[in-house]
Amino acid sequence: MMILPDVQATRSEVAINLSRVGVTNVKKLVKVARPNKRPIILISTFNMYVDLPSERRGANLSRNFEVIDEVLEDMVKSPVYEIEDLCGEVARRLLNRHEYATRSEVHMDSELIVRRKTPETEMASQKVVKVFAKAVAMRGETIDVRKVIGAEVIGITACPCAQEIMRATADEELRRLEVPPEKIEAFLKKIPMATHNQRGRGIVSVETAGNNQVSLNTIIDIIEHSMSTMSYELLKRGDEHRVVLNAHLNPKFVEDCVRDMAKRVAAEFKDLPDDAIVKIKQINEESIHQHNAFAELSTTMGKLRAELG
Repeated sequence: MMILPDVQATRSEVAINLSRVGVTNVKKLVKVARPNKRPIILISTFNMYVDLPSERRGANLSRNFEVIDEVLEDMVKSPVYEIEDLCGEVARRLLNRHEYATRSEVHMDSELIVRRKTPETEMASQKVVKVFAKAVAMRGETIDVRKVIGAEVIGITACPCAQEIMRATADEELRRLEVPPEKIEAFLKKIPMATHNQRGRGIVSVETAGNNQVSLNTIIDIIEHSMSTMSYELLKRGDEHRVVLNAHLNPKFVEDCVRDMAKRVAAEFKDLPDDAIVKIKQINEESIHQHNAFAELSTTMGKLRAELG
């Protein structure tokens, strides 16, 4: 049998260490198990990398495909319940296969369908949520893995600033019409004034080491309830009225959304260690401006707890 040359193992003419070498946009079906329920099937995109030492011309990239297929096959025998654990196992096996590498990195992006009921008629509705996971494995005396789990959810925000301007305008006009002040106040409490709305995108991710588990459903719930109100695919007239009313009764700046998400993260994930890393973003796609509004927080659970007292 002819022995084929391993060109990747030869030395490059430019001997420089490379931070990441790998494959991207690898599409795979992933089956995520659920206790006492049917599994969730995700169409997922993977990006997989290893570092490359200066003495090698290239990485053996076919091993990346072999590893992901092996792990997905093993999931049939021993189900995976958390997608970050899947990424962690792939990252660990990449280092085992790429003996020359000291670091591996795996990214996974998927779309998850969640079921919701509309606020007034309680009509069943489906919603698409972007979910993502990441794992980084480092080779030392042992292989240490840090994992990330997160989600991006779309909702609605209503601007508090414009609403206060409209409220002041309504108050002035009602006084001019000689409406008693107590009735004006009662009316304005019951019927919120107009303002401009945004389609908001909230993003939360949590990075941990070891066997710490972070509920993806809890992350999605945190994001949904930190904007002015949730958005839905299909609304009847009563639902549309309720969504608009709820949004205007709960106006929020982009900064408010991030701070509310941070507060909920601290309340929901009390068992996470202080060194867990939390990243929170809110992007509001403005309706009356051509730009978007943006706010972000990157911190540890320990710092977040200290700030919240």
